[in-house]
Amino acid sequence: MSTALGTMDDLPEDYRQDMAAAGVAPLWPMMRNVLPHGTPQPVTQSGSWQYQALRPLLLRAGELTPVEKAERRVLVLSDPGRGAGAMQATSSIYLGMQLLLPGETAPAHVHTPSAVRIMVEGQGAFTVVDGERLPMEPGDLVLTPGGEWHDHGHDGADPVVWLDALDLPLFVYLEGSYATEGPLQAQRNRPDASQVEYLAAGLAPSRGRSSARRYPMMRYPWERTEAALRAMAAYGDVAELDFVNPETGDDVLPTMGFTAMMLAAGEKVEPPIKSTSAAFHVVKGAGRSTVNGKVIEWSDKDTFTAPVFSEITHQAETEAFLIFVHDRPLQTKLGYYEERAR
Repeated sequence: MSTALGTMDDLPEDYRQDMAAAGVAPLWPMMRNVLPHGTPQPVTQSGSWQYQALRPLLLRAGELTPVEKAERRVLVLSDPGRGAGAMQATSSIYLGMQLLLPGETAPAHVHTPSAVRIMVEGQGAFTVVDGERLPMEPGDLVLTPGGEWHDHGHDGADPVVWLDALDLPLFVYLEGSYATEGPLQAQRNRPDASQVEYLAAGLAPSRGRSSARRYPMMRYPWERTEAALRAMAAYGDVAELDFVNPETGDDVLPTMGFTAMMLAAGEKVEPPIKSTSAAFHVVKGAGRSTVNGKVIEWSDKDTFTAPVFSEITHQAETEAFLIFVHDRPLQTKLGYYEERAR
């Protein structure tokens, strides 16, 4: 295979002009840009966002912009490789920190991208999805899948903040991203499914008496996630758990996966190199991660990212719990998910 491909400068000016007039271009000068040898050459760069730096900006946003003028009061976490204002944190993942003040309501809408909320701070917030009221406690994972109506409210006394993770970049690329607004939903007079039908792992409503929805459980309480991680760690197992659909065992969303992990104080882990991009949110704890040689110090509520095929090392200073977002479900469906030994 040739390694020195021809360039545009190798072609006569009149030929280049004729191609431009015909609306075509030669592949060979551009081939290495889209098909590099051996491994992708990502635009995405590892980013990191300290919550203590973001929190004052979020609260100031609450003073400057009422939720009625924002619809969703969010600070977007932009990929450093694409620059400030980029509506993506990695090639396929959008991240944003959302603020809701006491008594506020974020209006109901439905959109094509899917979203997950990772609760960061505060008490009293809730999300309503298809009429199901979902409490939002710190560390909870709350789904708002594409095509599902949802709105947010806040009955508490202090500001609440959560991390939004969406597959928005995919839908923007496909030119299929849009939303529709509507009235607030009527709420069902019962607790959410995580507190009733799917209260215990390994148990689901009898198939003879129910028909499971596509997304049967929309809320994954952190209290149970942490307890399960601790149980695994107590027996020396690698303490990582995927969030899954309780009816099918599949990832919670078609294009994004979510994994919770626990690191003991002083523990160091070196996962294999993966084809996925990822975003890591620190539920609690402190430590550092090295992403392609870049050292990122992190503590409670911080967030950082890694591009595809990154070499990552995590080192905990204290006991730590993280949730990481990745695009493995999408890559698996496309048939190219890959892991490489370090």
